[in-house]
Amino acid sequence: MNTSVSSHAQETLKPIQWAEKACEALMTKFEPEKLPPERFHYHQGVFLSGMTKVWQQTGDDQYYDYMKSWVDSHVQADGMIEKIKTDELDDIQPGVLLYPLYERTGDERYKKALYNLVPLMKQWKSNPSGGFWHKDHCPNQMWLDGLYMGGPIAVQFGSVFNEPEYFDMWAYQAILAAQHAKDPVSGLLYHGWDETKQASWANPDTGLAAEFWGRAIGWFPVALLEMFEYIPDDHKDKPALIRIVQDLLTSLVKFQDEATGRWYQVVDKGDRPDNWLENSCTSLYVHAIAKAVRFGYLDPKYLDNAWKGYQGVIDTLRFDDNNQVVIGNICIGTGIGDYAHYIARPTSENDLHGAGAFILMCAEMNLAQQAGQ
Repeated sequence: MNTSVSSHAQETLKPIQWAEKACEALMTKFEPEKLPPERFHYHQGVFLSGMTKVWQQTGDDQYYDYMKSWVDSHVQADGMIEKIKTDELDDIQPGVLLYPLYERTGDERYKKALYNLVPLMKQWKSNPSGGFWHKDHCPNQMWLDGLYMGGPIAVQFGSVFNEPEYFDMWAYQAILAAQHAKDPVSGLLYHGWDETKQASWANPDTGLAAEFWGRAIGWFPVALLEMFEYIPDDHKDKPALIRIVQDLLTSLVKFQDEATGRWYQVVDKGDRPDNWLENSCTSLYVHAIAKAVRFGYLDPKYLDNAWKGYQGVIDTLRFDDNNQVVIGNICIGTGIGDYAHYIARPTSENDLHGAGAFILMCAEMNLAQQAGQ
């Protein structure tokens, strides 16, 4: 029999313990080499990025070993990566896992793999303004998701291997996307922008997507905050990038559901009866708000929003028959569409990128708790 999480458990488990429970649920379900999908992809990447933060915060090597086993199942001795689509930003993202492995082991194949991945961006297909296509079969389309898929791995590459052109490259991508995708009224970002206005979803006048989709908006500040750990403070574009994060997060809190603390699948239309509260976007927003406070980019008062969102997600959790935590209300992956498209998307439980977002949230809230916030 499935059971809801008791109020006692909600009160006694710390954020890092929830993160560990989420890791345990997925580790129990999947051997690392069998994490879906079969290819090198961001679903595994975001989940294992969260797990890496849990390892770093707890020192428990079982998380490192699990992450390493998955990476090693894909990276060959010469640094080539098996089962990867090198024309999709989604498949570049897991490369961020190579950095902690290279740092800890010194194994050159991890460095070779990074050099097989990141320099692909120098020839990446782009729209007339130089904005990277999200995928080869989505010509000229910039998706918000793309910043998370390519930005953090690239700027860390620039920092680790002293190739600062990657700072410039991804600062440009972020600013270009934000300039075009930002709605001046709400402050939110539309899911995508097609400069050529040829995509089926593109507004014929602006080239913009029709809606503000929850998880896509979440990837954007999460990516920038990861990037800020490696872009030098004196980089010419860093103040503009910080303002993008500040403007987006202070806009998002206005759409937080008062009753639950969570956010809606289509962020600005919470008044519609068919819209629904979604856990992965809420987790990404909570992570980003708390991290922006930690970095000094947001007033600490916004931690109230973060804790409320965190608790809102915790309140939805339950345990299965094997006493494994179940994270529900996760939108499955989706392309760009209209309101009806997003609302009709199925939900999943313990989906890898939903669990990854949850673990990222818990890891960041653990730091907030440790700081007495």
